[in-house]
Amino acid sequence: AQLVESGGGSVQAGGSLRLSCVASGFTLDYYGIGWFRQAPGKEREGVSCVSNSDGYTYYADSVKGRFTISRDNAKNAMYLQMNSLKPEDTGVYYCVTGCTYDSGSYSSFGSWGQGTRVTVSS
Repeated sequence: AQLVESGGGSVQAGGSLRLSCVASGFTLDYYGIGWFRQAPGKEREGVSCVSNSDGYTYYADSVKGRFTISRDNAKNAMYLQMNSLKPEDTGVYYCVTGCTYDSGSYSSFGSWGQGTRVTVSS
C-alpha cells in the first residue's frame, strides 16, 4: 500500500499548482484524506484535512480561500489545488490518510506519501 504524489514544481508568486496523490494497494476512504507540508527549517504542518473525527474539511488559516482539497474515486486519488501561491507556501507537500483535525491540530495515523517539492519565487 502506498501513496504517490506528483505535481510539485517551481512557480512564481501568484501562480497555481495542482498536486496529485494516487493510492495503490488500497482504496482511499472518504474521510481522512489530507495534506501536510514542511517548509525549510520549520516543523511539518497540516494544510488541509477531511477529518476522520467529524467528516468536515479543514484548511490551515494561511491557505484558506486559496487551496482546495478534492478526490476522484474513479482514480483512487486526492488532489490539492493551490492558487495565488506565495513564497511562504514553499516546502515539501505530503498526502496522507487517516487525517484528523481536532482542537486546532492536525494529525495523521495512516499512510504518508514520499512528498513533492513546491517552490514559489517572489
